[in-house]
Amino acid sequence: MTRTARLVTLLVAVLLLGSVGAGAVLYAADRSDRRNEAQPGGPTVEAGPVSLRTPTGARQLVFRNMAWGPHHDELATVPADQPGGVRTASGVQCLRFHAAAGTGICLQAERGALQDTYRAVILDEGLHELKHFPAAGIPTRARVSPSGHLAAWTVFVSGDSYAGTDFSTRTSIVDTRDWTLQENLETFTVIKDGHPYQAPDVNIWGVTFADDSGFYATVATGGQTYLVHGDLAARTLTTLHQNVECPSLSPDGTRVAYKKRVPGASADSPWRLYVLDLATMTETATAEQRNIDDQALWSDASTLVYALPGDFGADLWTVPADGSGTATRLLDAAVAPAFLG
Repeated sequence: MTRTARLVTLLVAVLLLGSVGAGAVLYAADRSDRRNEAQPGGPTVEAGPVSLRTPTGARQLVFRNMAWGPHHDELATVPADQPGGVRTASGVQCLRFHAAAGTGICLQAERGALQDTYRAVILDEGLHELKHFPAAGIPTRARVSPSGHLAAWTVFVSGDSYAGTDFSTRTSIVDTRDWTLQENLETFTVIKDGHPYQAPDVNIWGVTFADDSGFYATVATGGQTYLVHGDLAARTLTTLHQNVECPSLSPDGTRVAYKKRVPGASADSPWRLYVLDLATMTETATAEQRNIDDQALWSDASTLVYALPGDFGADLWTVPADGSGTATRLLDAAVAPAFLG
């Protein structure tokens, strides 16, 4: 190849790479623009005040709004008995969220030029920041205790899915009364089959609170997952039942909803939604037959709410907890709900 031919080839390559790079930037910008435009036929979202305290009898549903438009990713609210109504968006953005008794936990991304970082933000009833803590990875689960005194969050510190085995989590709990932080529940003692247990592969995620001292969570080790009862004062995690992930305690404290790996399911969609009676350890399969990769929420004593993939990223669905009925769509373009009031 002559020197002139080599120069022409190099010039063509540079122009081609420049075009590809410009196209990628324009594509990303177009996606960003579309996320900031309301989707035709999507839910109506309007800016307004959002409170984590509601008047007596005025039950509210607060959630992360997934609808494209200027309020994408913001905490929004609708009356619990009118989920299809106009959404009021707060201006506060969260990736994961939960709230109880006027306290909120909001897991946020801080966008960087080279790398995103994350933080766990404790919110007051007006969604004002009280305190924040650095989060070690990608947010995945969040819960507040019924009293509002404790908040927990789980992040992926490696990997980004529970479906495989190549992931690691970090779960933290903070007491909002004095800001005592349990930064990593892996420092707690695991009691397995009645004996202290240690292993380098222990992972913990999906806290659900019973009160201000006891909680439930998932412990994974040795290729198995376990429901554990946690004791904050004793700093222990005691195994109760096998094949339980992302538990959610019922309002009366007698049952746990959870996702369970079922035989014959594909490796990337292995879970179905079950309920465990804590007194008898009897499992009940719900009528939801699709793969559930979420920490379900009890909307009341008999109904579960959970997220499934949807046109805007995720939709919220409900199903009876006793195995009866059928799954029903509750809310389009929403995730990470909390029922208040």
